Amino acid sequence: MPPTAIDPSATPSRKAPTAAPADVTPTTDANAPLVVRVASVTQLNNRLAEYLTPAELKSIKDAYRFADEMHLGQVRRSGDPYISHPIAVAEICAEWKLDAQAIMAALLHDVMEDQDVLKDELIERFGAPVASLVDGLSKLDKLEFQSQAEHQAENFRKMLLAMARDVRVILVKLADRLHNMRTLSAMSADKRRRIARETMEVYVPIAHRLGLNNLYRELQDLSFAYLYPLRQRTIAKAIRSARGNRRELVGKILESVKSQLAKAGIEASIAGREKTLYGIYRKMRNKHLSFSEVLDVYGFRVVVDSFEQCYVALGVLHALFKPMPGKFKDYIAIPKMNGYQSLHTTLIGPYGTPVEFQIRTAEMNHVAESGVAAHWLYKNQDATLTDLQQRTHAWLQSLLDIQHQTGDASEFLEHVKVDLFPDSVYVFTPKSTIIALPRGATALDFAYTIHTDIGDHAVSAKINHEPAPLKTELRNGDIVAIDVSDDAQPTPNWLSFVRTGRARSAIRHHLRSMNREQAIEVGELLLEQALISLELPSSVPSTVCDKLVGDTGAKSMGDIKADIGTGRRLATLVARHIQSLMETPVTGSATLTGPAPEQKIKPVTISGKEPSSSVQFAQCCSPIPGDILAGNLRRDQMLVVHTSDCELARRSRAKDPGRWIDVSWAEDYPSRSNCRISVLVADEKGLLARLAAQINESDSNIVHVGMDEGRREGPLTELRFTVQVEDRIHLARLMRNVRQVRGVARILRDKG
Repeated sequence: MPPTAIDPSATPSRKAPTAAPADVTPTTDANAPLVVRVASVTQLNNRLAEYLTPAELKSIKDAYRFADEMHLGQVRRSGDPYISHPIAVAEICAEWKLDAQAIMAALLHDVMEDQDVLKDELIERFGAPVASLVDGLSKLDKLEFQSQAEHQAENFRKMLLAMARDVRVILVKLADRLHNMRTLSAMSADKRRRIARETMEVYVPIAHRLGLNNLYRELQDLSFAYLYPLRQRTIAKAIRSARGNRRELVGKILESVKSQLAKAGIEASIAGREKTLYGIYRKMRNKHLSFSEVLDVYGFRVVVDSFEQCYVALGVLHALFKPMPGKFKDYIAIPKMNGYQSLHTTLIGPYGTPVEFQIRTAEMNHVAESGVAAHWLYKNQDATLTDLQQRTHAWLQSLLDIQHQTGDASEFLEHVKVDLFPDSVYVFTPKSTIIALPRGATALDFAYTIHTDIGDHAVSAKINHEPAPLKTELRNGDIVAIDVSDDAQPTPNWLSFVRTGRARSAIRHHLRSMNREQAIEVGELLLEQALISLELPSSVPSTVCDKLVGDTGAKSMGDIKADIGTGRRLATLVARHIQSLMETPVTGSATLTGPAPEQKIKPVTISGKEPSSSVQFAQCCSPIPGDILAGNLRRDQMLVVHTSDCELARRSRAKDPGRWIDVSWAEDYPSRSNCRISVLVADEKGLLARLAAQINESDSNIVHVGMDEGRREGPLTELRFTVQVEDRIHLARLMRNVRQVRGVARILRDKG
């Protein structure tokens, strides 16, 4: 064994797990011998040595030793040493030729959940990417699917994908589920059925969506065997009986097809295949057929050398046997969403038996069997990933405009690091129903999604069984409960933090339905609180009220208070206007003037809760928390917030200083802000993917990407990103990380 190999003897604490009892995999053929699958370190090492470097093998050996040490003394339900499970999961991943980081994550995937290993320790030992993968797998392990409703299964699948920011997390999770299904016989009958149902409803569709055909078929048949054991055994017995009767038929078809293709000068490999047991059962159930009526139990796969030969072979087969009308599908010209490509045709074979043929190239066959994993080591230098990626993974690409590039594993991973469902968050009700909400949604949005009455009377929330305010932003996997009170009712402040249109509409409807007296009462209370916060008397002189009414264009002070009560005006801004009027002679001009220079006035605080109808951030400078601010109070009482060094703001302030006020950020400003950055880069293949990956690694979302072909500096090109950041410190960290990307010449914040 080479020195970089995974050495079972490296951990002296116990016997190497190669001697563990075998895992037994049920097959679709009930008469076939059981297939013994031994979780072998040697087998895993041999597979990995086929495509990984010695340095990568050494890192994997370190991960194996750590996992072996952490699982010391731990035993599976079957009696096997627990370490046999991570090794088996890693071996499945190695069959897909996943990279070293994914293999390490497969070996370590249970150490956080079972052994309380901290993410920081994994980062220190194995690096941030591996730790992030293991952390993602640990979070997925905590989810439990309970509802059998179809739409809930779909939401659960989306939740799994949304929680996995890296597609490798899903691949390792599927490998984990496959090995658990292969060894499910050690569980109790109830647990076998529950896990099999979850696999059938959640993981089988994910495997199909990812194009992992072999995995999809095996998970499907294993689930079928545990969900309906009697039906599975009955169909398996019927297939055994039919197999002998049809052996002569299958041989005759094979000989005829081989002969005709050879005459046409087409070299092809032809293999007969049998429908899976679950595939036969599903067809019998959906079409109300008996087993004898399911004629296309057998099919044939024809693999040829080139794209053109697919259609030539199709013509040969149609000349040999009569095609069935309506039974031809061209998935080469129009591929499936998961990238599957093949020609499907059903022909009338000897004795009038329908026979299905699938015709494809070797590359198409590889994609059909391995799906998303097929591209990990795609090394054809004559092809690009542009068409292939867009065809096979269009649903994975939410941000990146994929450029022409060669297909190696690292660049492929950079493309799929983006969130799979970036605009959605999935949370549980206390009864385990899954609710889909927009990203950034709060507990109050959740309440209104459940029912308008619950939203209208909400007073607080419990998130993961802990008390939380209604404005708390929800995360994937949260369990949310709402506390209600008959005395509670919506307030204008709620409009400042809800995200869903349903919640906003319901709150506004309630506020509009308030009679004028109620609206004035609420507005008066809010204005009084705002005046007190500015250390002003709550009673406003009539002369100031008259001046305020004239400045704002309202009909009366009652209208202003009613507008505040229904959320159309911001109490803080009205109070600030009153403050300026009280510090300025009433006989002055009709314009709003500022206080005397020697008087100190508190700035208006921006908390992030203000309605968009009252406060807007200027697009010219895009302020973010940490910037020094200046606010322009327009005549319609809209406050437009600029950075203090914004050139447009400086010119406007010089013309009309009386309408400018000081503005500051609240200490606990809750929202992320959009910020524009300009990046001067070399025109290299794959650079956009590297930049997007680095921005994602810096915990920032990309809102927009733009490029102006006319703005070049020699061989360099300017890319403009709009990103979401928490504050100036977050932006500085992001810019520092992006500056380190190979090919980046300069990065600047763009303030217009």
